[in-house]
Amino acid sequence: MAVSKKESFEQMFDTEGCPVRQILDRFSDKWSLLALLVLHKKGTLRFNELFHLIGDVSQKMLAVTLRSLEANGLVTRKLYPEVPPRVEYALTELGMSLVPHVEGLRQWAIANGAKITKARKKYEKV
Repeated sequence: MAVSKKESFEQMFDTEGCPVRQILDRFSDKWSLLALLVLHKKGTLRFNELFHLIGDVSQKMLAVTLRSLEANGLVTRKLYPEVPPRVEYALTELGMSLVPHVEGLRQWAIANGAKITKARKKYEKV
C-alpha cells in the first residue's frame, strides 16, 4: 500500500479522521452489501421483494439496513400514499457508483472462496 507524499502513514490510519474507516463503518455489514447488489441487479424493489430476494435477513435487520443506506445517500426510499402504503427502494447515483467496487469484492470472494475454506479447515486442525 503506497502512501502519497500528501498523506502520512499516521493520517492514513487515523481512527478519528480516516475516510475509509468512516465509510466502511456505514455499510460494510453483509446485509448492506447484499442489498446494494440486489437493487443493482433487479432495479427498484418494494420492501418485501427485497426481503425475499435476500432470503436470510430478518425484516427488522433489513429495515435498519435500508435506513442506513438511505441516510448515507446510497438508496432512495419512495413512499406512495396508498392503503396499504407502498414503499419502493432504488439505488441513487452515489449507490450506483459504489456497485463496481462491491462487485469486485464479490468476484474476489467467488474466486477465492475455496482457498479461504481450505485455510479455515487447516487452521481449525491446529
